[in-house]
Amino acid sequence: MESLKPHGWIILDKPLELGSTQAVGAVKRNLREAGLLGKGKDKLKVGHGGTLDPLATGVLPIAIGEATKLCGRMLDATKVYEFTIAFGSETDTLDAEGEVTETSEHRPTLAEVDAVLPQFTGEIEQIPPRYSALKIDGQRAYDLARAGEEVEMKMRRVKVFSLSVCHAELAPASVSPQAPSRDEKRTLKEVQGDEKLQSLTLRAEVSKGTYIRSLARDIAGEVGTYGHVTMLRRTKAGPFALKDAISLDKLNEIGKGADIKDYLLPLEAGLDDIPAFDLTPDQARLLRQGQRLDERDLIGNPAINGTFLATEEGSPVALAESVDGIVKVIRGFNV
Repeated sequence: MESLKPHGWIILDKPLELGSTQAVGAVKRNLREAGLLGKGKDKLKVGHGGTLDPLATGVLPIAIGEATKLCGRMLDATKVYEFTIAFGSETDTLDAEGEVTETSEHRPTLAEVDAVLPQFTGEIEQIPPRYSALKIDGQRAYDLARAGEEVEMKMRRVKVFSLSVCHAELAPASVSPQAPSRDEKRTLKEVQGDEKLQSLTLRAEVSKGTYIRSLARDIAGEVGTYGHVTMLRRTKAGPFALKDAISLDKLNEIGKGADIKDYLLPLEAGLDDIPAFDLTPDQARLLRQGQRLDERDLIGNPAINGTFLATEEGSPVALAESVDGIVKVIRGFNV
């Protein structure tokens, strides 16, 4: 029955106000209702590949079975977000859920924002939000902040690979009678460089540990005002994008009898950024036993160097690493 167990990824398009832990719980519930979760020592593990705030939506990779061994790699993966900064006010949580703490009448222009964006690309330093899951002396920062305690967040270095403007909303005073209503979408070409912005939506590709709320706060500050995030959507996490994601309604179909194969991506889908190399049955057996291989013994050796996926007839055997000609197991897969 081992081969009938699902091992792989369900990519959920997480809806608003659903926590990441709740999303994992929803997957477990559907697996249980479908008779796939198992019990006792045979119970499948389920975990997520990177927390997504309840007020954020989008790509949440959820690992099932042996794929949970790759959750650490997913946490380290590059992420892509789209987010909207509302200018003129800052909140204690740096998003729409918090209480307003600072206000400003100043609204920036698109030209002003464009001028400062290069300062936020590449390696940058940022102070995480007080309302975050970072631990301070063993306690979550948001727990300390909610208790009214003074929370000192330390500067950290992160990387922003790219940062670009998606669309803008003009401040009321900038809209002429002849201009489209604020409810209508305007292309960036239609926004004049000197028109004041009420909000701005950007796309950012970032390294692990980057806080989009901090990025929004700092961009607003650099153009002489305050700002907070009113929309946050993750469009990509590692190799997984929105095109791979299913809705919560689709997820619930699994519990009602839909074939999980229609929604499950294979374990190796989380490793498409590294090469795969097929082993002989004897080599696969040795790796499964935790033994090392001499790279020179690998038939058709493509001069492997570094991390790769070891397979046997296309089935995952291990996440392996070749260093100085010796192949050793990083994570073995029991599929």
